Amino acid sequence: MKVKHLMSCPYIYPRFLICFVLVLLTVSCASRKDIVYFQDIEDIDKLASRVIYDPVLQPDDLLTITVSALNMETVMPFNLPVVAYMDTGQRASGTPQLQTYLLDSHGNVEFPVIGTIQLGGLTRSEAVSLLRKEISQYVKNPVVNIRIMNYRVTVLGEVVRPGAYTIPNERITIMEAIGLAGDLTVYGKRDNILIIRDKNGEKTYTRVDITKKDILESPYYYLQQNDVIYVEPNKAQVQASTYNRNATVVISIASVIIALISVLTR
Repeated sequence: MKVKHLMSCPYIYPRFLICFVLVLLTVSCASRKDIVYFQDIEDIDKLASRVIYDPVLQPDDLLTITVSALNMETVMPFNLPVVAYMDTGQRASGTPQLQTYLLDSHGNVEFPVIGTIQLGGLTRSEAVSLLRKEISQYVKNPVVNIRIMNYRVTVLGEVVRPGAYTIPNERITIMEAIGLAGDLTVYGKRDNILIIRDKNGEKTYTRVDITKKDILESPYYYLQQNDVIYVEPNKAQVQASTYNRNATVVISIASVIIALISVLTR
């Protein structure tokens, strides 16, 4: 009887549908301060960045080190090519690819002629200066170039494409890393992004807020190799994870059914 009574009221279902839609819109709305990056960017012309970027060499870094000079023959001992041995005759043949050097757990590397030298803990420019000083004992005015071959960062959490990304130019900001991962989803917390970093053999972490311009002066704005960025889900996403993933489909079907009923009962 109650069902028949409700069916006889043509205004109940339309009003219910309107209220239902309003509730959905209210729940799904997010404020500007939760979404927009650099919200106080208007003062950027007064901001003089004091962040100087120079990557620090770490244990397990894979390096290429090339040495050049006016007389290239004098630096040949410092540029060992990768050598392959043939099965017949044990003949060796060099390839254009240069030898790579792996820093051990103490940050040391075995370098031709010089021997064991510690590069871990030095910035790249400091490592270049140290090697140039050592090689200068054998070669006049050497030029040293160091590249980090396994420079990569990892982006996890509420981003479009989480994963590990290799950075060929050894320079990347947190915003560029987020861009590589396809940007944050609407469910990611922009004011509490976790960055995990290896520092002197220990794991350190900090949290940054990319909705504020202060991130531009943060020592974590430029990422180091092997940094991990984790974007936490916001409260709405955490709560949604406890519900059926097909809830939106069910709500859509229910809305269509309610609309049909309202039309048929007019």
